[in-house]
Amino acid sequence: MLNRFMLIVVFVPLAIILIALAVANRSPAAFTLDPFNPGNPALTVQLPLFFLLFAAVAVGIIIGSLATWFKQGRYRKLARQRGQQLQTLAEPEPRGTSQANLPTLKS
Repeated sequence: MLNRFMLIVVFVPLAIILIALAVANRSPAAFTLDPFNPGNPALTVQLPLFFLLFAAVAVGIIIGSLATWFKQGRYRKLARQRGQQLQTLAEPEPRGTSQANLPTLKS
């Protein structure tokens, strides 16, 4: 129930804002890859402004997610190692191989 409520509270207003942004910015904008010659038609694309805005946000989210994932790699490695240690410590020893059952050697 709480998940559904959060979905409605967060995503519905966000969707309304994004739709309004897309409708308000439908006019084409020139996107050029050549800053020294912006009139070069080979490196210029006419796209709606909202597409450029959404693409910039998507690229930012992807780059931020990758940076966070790489930065937290050592913590994932540590958690994996500790999980393996816990699993080896939790495994019971097979019967008959305990040191307490072996006879002591006296010299």
